[in-house]
Amino acid sequence: MDYNTMPHNHILCVDMKSFYASCSAVMLGLDPLTCHLAVVGNKERTGSVVLAASPMMKKEFGIKTGARMFEIPNDPRIQIVEPQMAMYLRMSTEISRLFNRYVPKEAIHTYSVDESFLKVDGTLPLWGSAQQIAANIKDEIEREFQLPCAIGIGPNMLLSKLCLDLEAKKHGIAEWTYEDVPAKLWPVSPLREMWGIGRRVEKTLNGMGIFSVGDLANYPLELLEKKFGIMGNQLYHHAWGIDLSEMGAPIMEGQISFGKSQILLRDYKEEEEIKHVMLEICEEVARRARSSRKAGRTITLGVGYSKDEFGGGFMRSRSIEAPTNITMELYKVCLDLFHEHYQGKTVRKLSVSLSNITEDECMQLTLFEPSKPAQRELGYTVDRIRGRFGSKSLLRAISYTAAGTAVYRSKLVGGHKA
Repeated sequence: MDYNTMPHNHILCVDMKSFYASCSAVMLGLDPLTCHLAVVGNKERTGSVVLAASPMMKKEFGIKTGARMFEIPNDPRIQIVEPQMAMYLRMSTEISRLFNRYVPKEAIHTYSVDESFLKVDGTLPLWGSAQQIAANIKDEIEREFQLPCAIGIGPNMLLSKLCLDLEAKKHGIAEWTYEDVPAKLWPVSPLREMWGIGRRVEKTLNGMGIFSVGDLANYPLELLEKKFGIMGNQLYHHAWGIDLSEMGAPIMEGQISFGKSQILLRDYKEEEEIKHVMLEICEEVARRARSSRKAGRTITLGVGYSKDEFGGGFMRSRSIEAPTNITMELYKVCLDLFHEHYQGKTVRKLSVSLSNITEDECMQLTLFEPSKPAQRELGYTVDRIRGRFGSKSLLRAISYTAAGTAVYRSKLVGGHKA
């Protein structure tokens, strides 16, 4: 691979360690790195999900994000708190302002509330090397906010992210170049440890005899493209550390999907109640797709049964002929999947996702669906009204029933208490 023709930028990927837990620890006057603290969605529900855990909680008690509150040991050293999403968002905004001291706003890409990319090429003459800028930023964040962070540095967004996940999180600051790819990236196994590869893709790759990133880099490109299409091309080049995306663009464009998963506030036993929440979730997924001017052909419904039913559930997908972002079209497919696979058990979790994404303009119009353009435009009109007057300004009647969750969730920030 000829790296001479590839981008040689200086990009920092900054990650705030256990951000929610660290912010909560600082607010309580605790050291984020030494305290034992867990942030849970609702302290009154023993099955509430752990949203974040401090490093010592992970190390000494094995409590990680996604665990349940009843798994947390009864230990006097442990602090359990509820999220303060508004405060977390304010803190994230202030940290972005700190980045702005070193680079202009257009050189900052906020990837998530706790992770950002910074392109520092233009400010190297002012501040020194990328390593020096990273050290300055890390020191200032710790001094001004008492929050720990890790920073990966690379010649493109992908390598800076991989450097962060695979090395910098252990050492604080690390830098990778293209020359480091064979020694540091190729040995990575299992494949899901590489950012951008999920369990499903990993399983497919394993079936092709690919078990490490090095195996992927040395697999015939034409066979990967035959199996995965454009995503096969991306997987191959990412295994070589190559990423041509601009700042702010999704690194794995071939994996874009829109989805929403919701753990219900109580067990839902009646089919009609379950359908009410399913429709609310379909509306949110459709809204997210419309906000990016996208549509999709594959709809996936996931249903998780209550622990009183000994868990279990199902996840099924169906592809339709024409891409859509219309709420009721998503809902119709989900209803069909629900009726085909639902076993009459008590439900505690629902998820809906839209994948196989295309541009919204690719939505096809047919003589047999003369109302489709009006339905599409109605969705965008509702989105504009909610964007101006708030998510609660226009709701379906089902949201005001005992089964609806939209009214309650409209009071939350990021799905959690403000």
